[in-house]
Amino acid sequence: MQVRFKAARIACASVLAPSLALAASLAHAAAPTAYVTTENAGVGVIDLDSLSLSKTWDVGKDGPRGLSLNKDGTRLYVANKATSDLSEIDTSTGKVVQRVKIGKNPEFVRVFGSYAYVTYEPGESGGPPKPGEPEKDDDANSPPAEIAIVDLKTMKVTHSVKSGHETEGVEFSPDGKLMLVTNEGDDTVSVYRVGTGKPVRTVKLDKGSRPRGIKASPDGKQYVVTLENANKFVVLDGKSLKTVKTVDTKTGPYGVSFDPSGKRLLVAASRDKTLQVFDGSTYEHVQDVPVGQRCWHFSFTPDGSKLLLACGRSNAVYVLDGSDYKEVKQIGDLPLAWGIVTYPPSAGSIVGR
Repeated sequence: MQVRFKAARIACASVLAPSLALAASLAHAAAPTAYVTTENAGVGVIDLDSLSLSKTWDVGKDGPRGLSLNKDGTRLYVANKATSDLSEIDTSTGKVVQRVKIGKNPEFVRVFGSYAYVTYEPGESGGPPKPGEPEKDDDANSPPAEIAIVDLKTMKVTHSVKSGHETEGVEFSPDGKLMLVTNEGDDTVSVYRVGTGKPVRTVKLDKGSRPRGIKASPDGKQYVVTLENANKFVVLDGKSLKTVKTVDTKTGPYGVSFDPSGKRLLVAASRDKTLQVFDGSTYEHVQDVPVGQRCWHFSFTPDGSKLLLACGRSNAVYVLDGSDYKEVKQIGDLPLAWGIVTYPPSAGSIVGR
């Protein structure tokens, strides 16, 4: 009888163990969290309930920059400049599970479906010119940037797609069929088929304007592209990709996103240390908000109540109220903060609207 009872306990435990493990995993994934890449100190993990830095994951001196989460938040994918690869991080432990070689200077990462799209620059020869400096001809003579398409099931690069020079932002059409990327080195937006990477068309913008951020409008009828050196953003028709509106900004616009309601458009004018707020339909200017230095990317919290900006030269994440954009606090110890995403996902300059 005792032997049978012990056997029953073991059998029950063997059945319950996977369920408990799954429950723990789901509980972890459901906790509201922000992840911040810092070029000098790994990945910062922010507890969104307390709005505090709970831990930092040391991923080596990799220079992590672009980042994106999988659908259930259990894996974080990070582009690492120093090691020229993409690392897969288990978000329950903070450990790097595996890496895949990408190429020189990987920067922007977007997860879409079961693939990661990673921009990199085989011919990188230096940073962009400063405002007012003449454009260099180096880009024209160097290899164009490429987008590596990584199968997240195998963590292997299936193929790479040639783009323009210094590819920056990545966005997908609302129907999921097209991928649009900004090329700041040759002032274009390239369009590809999502499944095959087949080029569809190239949209030319003003010479020297350096397009960086790109975001589809909530209704899918337009795309907004920030022009860093022109101090403007352009609104492109969602079908023809012709410019339908050009709007002036403060200096150095980069990160761009609509808020969760779609009623406001936010632009990070990084060189002016300003977050600008525009009407999400008319694109009329609404408000300017002073922020830190080199705030490139931002995300709302999952409940939309706060806005988080990664401000690299301030070594901090600025936390603003999600309605009136007043500063709530700063979360420090994040040297050269680059990008930020949340789980559950929300509107932001890297993912979401």
